[in-house]
Amino acid sequence: MDTATQAEAKSSAAPDRLIDVRVGAIRYAARDTHLFELIRLDGEPLPPYEPGAHIDLHLPNGLVRQYSLITPEPDPSTYTVGIKRDPASRGGSRYIHDELGVGRSLKIGAPRNNFPLVEDAGHVVLLAGGIGITPIWCMVQRLTRLGRSWQLHYACRSRADMAFLRALEPMAQARFHFDDESGGKVLDVAAIVAAAPKDAHLYCCGPTPMLKAFEAASASWPREQTHVEYFTPKQEPAKSGGFVVELARSGQEFVIPAGKSILQVLLDAGVDVDYSCELGICGACEQRVVSGVPEHRDAILTEEEQASNTKVMICCAGCKSERLVLDL
Repeated sequence: MDTATQAEAKSSAAPDRLIDVRVGAIRYAARDTHLFELIRLDGEPLPPYEPGAHIDLHLPNGLVRQYSLITPEPDPSTYTVGIKRDPASRGGSRYIHDELGVGRSLKIGAPRNNFPLVEDAGHVVLLAGGIGITPIWCMVQRLTRLGRSWQLHYACRSRADMAFLRALEPMAQARFHFDDESGGKVLDVAAIVAAAPKDAHLYCCGPTPMLKAFEAASASWPREQTHVEYFTPKQEPAKSGGFVVELARSGQEFVIPAGKSILQVLLDAGVDVDYSCELGICGACEQRVVSGVPEHRDAILTEEEQASNTKVMICCAGCKSERLVLDL
């Protein structure tokens, strides 16, 4: 999934951590949405992944974007991602649709999963909005293959915008909502959550208003049963500065000034840390906290994980204490 507001930054991952691939095929999925099949250049197997996983695309124009993998194969020979051309694109989806043709080479990162599927849940309720269907579609395929109990609620502005509609229509568990056929009404997320069995696991991926409605409707549910994936930031990165970051392994200390993130300061000093989105939505920059109290701004950690102060996304976090010690 692309995010039009994603920072236009290169990844710090060393070249040997990336995988060289080429575009093997491009297929139409819906209006302005194409499926891109990626094949490894050296012929070696691609790393396996579970539903909900995404990869970083390191585009030839220097941008890095994250997209969900849509085909749950145990030993994939190709990776397939669904990409919608965003009219407000700042260079990611527009470049991919206009320039990344069949045969073009690029680098990708190994799969990461911040949105894992609980495959042995008694029942799974899936909510998807727009291009947010990509990780959800992967889950549908896996749950169907396993014979598990599930239900999908999928909303789009119109039928023309709905990827995988032809494959989903024969499935009795799938429910569809089209804004232009509903008098402009949006999907009633609260009603769906209220009707769900109390032992179900709930998953939601879509535009920010949908995710916020889901989080509000499921606020009283056990946190381990509700799962969301953002592809735009929940909050702006913290850049008020005024604290010290210490690297426990090297003993280095850095004063974080106003206007810069922890990540930016470390990169400027030549510290080798992984990162990608710089918005707290991909998880690449996660670090273990030794001491101190981070000011969390990410969309990945649960409230309980944030309260535990054991890990932090340094691309967007600030600090509530005078010093933050990281396991670096």
